[in-house]
Amino acid sequence: MARHPISIKVKSKDLTRIEQFLRAGVQQVRVVLRALALRQLAQGAAAPRVAQALPLTPKAIRQIAHRYSSGGLDRALYDQQRPGAKPLLDDSQKQRVVAMVCGKPPEGRARWTVRLVAEEAVKRKLVPRAGRETIRVLLESHDLKPWREKNVVRGGTGPELHRENGGCTGGL
Repeated sequence: MARHPISIKVKSKDLTRIEQFLRAGVQQVRVVLRALALRQLAQGAAAPRVAQALPLTPKAIRQIAHRYSSGGLDRALYDQQRPGAKPLLDDSQKQRVVAMVCGKPPEGRARWTVRLVAEEAVKRKLVPRAGRETIRVLLESHDLKPWREKNVVRGGTGPELHRENGGCTGGL
């Protein structure tokens, strides 16, 4: 069951734009290949024949032709913008996590770590879920590095300090 050859009519102004584009210097490889495929299709070549000349599959060439027919030259040459993943945390959740990190760490901990922040944010129900990398990027964007801060304990020189240390005269 052979496929029918694709016959597309490429407008003369689009062919002129393709020629200008191909002469215009450095371009993305995928866009250049699509332009070359479209130029060959305009000359009447079939998709399998174009696939032999270019490192594209016949299916990819047919898709280029269909995109040109439905959306024009820009649609055939360039990819559409992709939506990407939805951010895991919204602004209020980010603010709550940053506020938590600016406070004291949980009982028994000397400082915040990225893992601890992620665990505590979920435990305190500030966010429904959060991974270490999400928390790391959030803290980095606020220039917070709580795991690097040193908690320096400075003691006085009064007699109560020496009694607590068992009479040691050495400093902290």
